[in-house]
Amino acid sequence: MTLSPARVRILVAALLTVSFLGALDHTVVSTSLATIAGDLGALEHMSWIMVGYTLAATAMLPVLGKLGDIVGPRRVFLVSIVTFLVASLICGFAPDLGWLIAARVLQGLGSAGIQLMSQTIIARVTSPRQRPRYMAIIGAAFPVAIVVGPVVGGLITDYWGWSWVFWINIPVGLVALALALIALPRLPGGAHPRFDIPGSVVFTGSLLALVLAVTWIGDEGLRPAAVICAVAAVVGILALVAIERRAAEPILPPRILRNRTILACLGLSLIIGAGLFAVVAYVPTYIQMAYRTTATVSGLVPIATVLGMLVSNLLTGWLVSRSGRYRAYPVIGTALGAAGLGVMAALPVGAPLWVPMIVMATVGIGTGSFMNLIFAVVQSAARRDDLGAVTATTNIVRQVGSAVGTAVIGGVVGFGVAANLPSGVDANTLTPAAVRAAPADLQDQVAAIYHDVFAPVFLGLAVVYACGVVIALLLPPGRLSDETPTPAAPAAARQPA
Repeated sequence: MTLSPARVRILVAALLTVSFLGALDHTVVSTSLATIAGDLGALEHMSWIMVGYTLAATAMLPVLGKLGDIVGPRRVFLVSIVTFLVASLICGFAPDLGWLIAARVLQGLGSAGIQLMSQTIIARVTSPRQRPRYMAIIGAAFPVAIVVGPVVGGLITDYWGWSWVFWINIPVGLVALALALIALPRLPGGAHPRFDIPGSVVFTGSLLALVLAVTWIGDEGLRPAAVICAVAAVVGILALVAIERRAAEPILPPRILRNRTILACLGLSLIIGAGLFAVVAYVPTYIQMAYRTTATVSGLVPIATVLGMLVSNLLTGWLVSRSGRYRAYPVIGTALGAAGLGVMAALPVGAPLWVPMIVMATVGIGTGSFMNLIFAVVQSAARRDDLGAVTATTNIVRQVGSAVGTAVIGGVVGFGVAANLPSGVDANTLTPAAVRAAPADLQDQVAAIYHDVFAPVFLGLAVVYACGVVIALLLPPGRLSDETPTPAAPAAARQPA
């Protein structure tokens, strides 16, 4: 579907705004967690404010992706915006933690639809060659939200109260909704109006069990529940295979997994989740302990990583849209990521802080060069009726990779630090402030321990990115087309006479 340049700009502005709100809502709330939990009297359960949002945003991706293919992405997108805004209003008025968690689940569902349908809509209204530029613009919402979210959340909580962390979404979201209603064309659904209800239920349940399993496995008290969830996930996946083989229109069409380009892009998406997203969560702790900095200063390293990712993402999207050639960027990007993480593993204790900042910025540049590009590539390789499903699958693989990678790194770091601390030092009460207040010799020991524990973690992630180089080389060479996709023919028209 061809749109005028002015209408495309309005549409991209609307998609970018709501994508930024969805990404920001995950990071902005983190700063307010302690205040919210204290006001509602539920400090021991405050993690569910984040977990409920994340689980809903992840588990509903396959359902929403397939629904967008059937009824059209416009309807799913508009309903998702309204759901997100209503949930934001409820969050701010929540009288207790139960209400807040329920509203956060609803908010996560809306956020999933916003993010997923934004990517699908771009695929439906632009040519494959135009998509990298627009995908890069919309994808910029995530790194920007990582940088500004905690700061904005802290300022709003301190000066307006935590309710406004959620209510601030409403005026901005209404403006984005108005822009979307103006610029978003009516996009028809697919030729197969049937929905795979058994497959969607089993897929969602299995994904939910898998995310809970990898999230809880590091908590000794929740480990039995994690094992049960892992078993349920395995059983669910086996059941899903049997269901999807018989489904007339499966929620995860097997044909997309037989495409070499799509499989390579899914592998690269897994690298991003398990590699960069997982390690960024622990880099501030590493910097605080190994470099003996404050929490504020330690944030400079992930900020450098995200800024590198942002610049590279926008530049790559522009370059690919000009030439149509894309294969070199994932190859160079994964190689840069592998090299940067290898250097992080080899850095000595006591190196100046600007060194890891530059190195991690290089990792960010490498990752940004293909982070959103793979969505444009995977969509160009899929059928029009599978755009929502293939986009959802790419997002799911990234989310699962992030969850698994974060759990594995957390387990390795927690076990390694506890096993190597001097006798009399409790790992459960060891904070960066306590280390800085300790005698110099203990500070040196703790710094060396964290360095020695994180070095193999960085090395392992370098190997993950090196595998990404191989995956990127498996991408078939090609050039993105200039042709805008045309609507699919109705089912009756495609049946033989």
